[in-house]
Amino acid sequence: MLPIDAAAHSSRWRRRHPVDKAVLGLGLTVLAISLPPWPGAALVLVSALVLLLGPAGVPAGRLWRAYRVPLGFCVTGALTLLVRVGGPGGFVSPAPDGPLRAGELLLRTSAASLGVLLFAFTTPMSDLLPRLVRAGVPAPLVDVALVTYRMSFLLLDSVRRVHRAQAARLGHTTRAATWRSLGGLGATAFVRSFDRAARLQTGLAGRGYDGALRVLVPEARVSARFTAASVALLVALAALTFVLERPLS
Repeated sequence: MLPIDAAAHSSRWRRRHPVDKAVLGLGLTVLAISLPPWPGAALVLVSALVLLLGPAGVPAGRLWRAYRVPLGFCVTGALTLLVRVGGPGGFVSPAPDGPLRAGELLLRTSAASLGVLLFAFTTPMSDLLPRLVRAGVPAPLVDVALVTYRMSFLLLDSVRRVHRAQAARLGHTTRAATWRSLGGLGATAFVRSFDRAARLQTGLAGRGYDGALRVLVPEARVSARFTAASVALLVALAALTFVLERPLS
């Protein structure tokens, strides 16, 4: 199980309906994209951090390990705005207003990423995917997503086991040995993935698979109070943004 999925299963909001958390998390993401970077995206970023570390109960270390990956993409994208290719300044020159635009992009993307992580850290995929059928998503598409999600964990576990066995047999002592081990790891993972897929198909056929995977979904109801509080927070952030953005008279 991935750390973010394990955190979602142990979250304080684990038993809440996915719609409640989607209104809050995805609403923050929409605000981060649509509001002005300053102070809108900054307010969204701070609010998402407070919700993640406070009411949602996500450990700070686990949040940082998951957040640093999208944050790296955010920083990489912002750095490209610092330079300009071509023009009177030469082939590569500093872009006009580059630091300002880079900072705005970094604020938007980092705040939007935290909004998505708020939903991901509180909503296990096993709770979300089966409910998509009730929302009108075709059942075969949801079944493929469920199986792919499950198979990804099995594949990662196989890769981890093979890598550990190779390291125990001194398969990473030299560069040449590392490359040989890497090739063997890829080949083994490829073969095992096909073997697991064949076993899964055989198991489903033996259990009378009729084109639909039926799973138990934890009972949960949409909380009108939680949803109303989330909408109120989103409206307050938007209003505060426009108030702070207005120049002082």
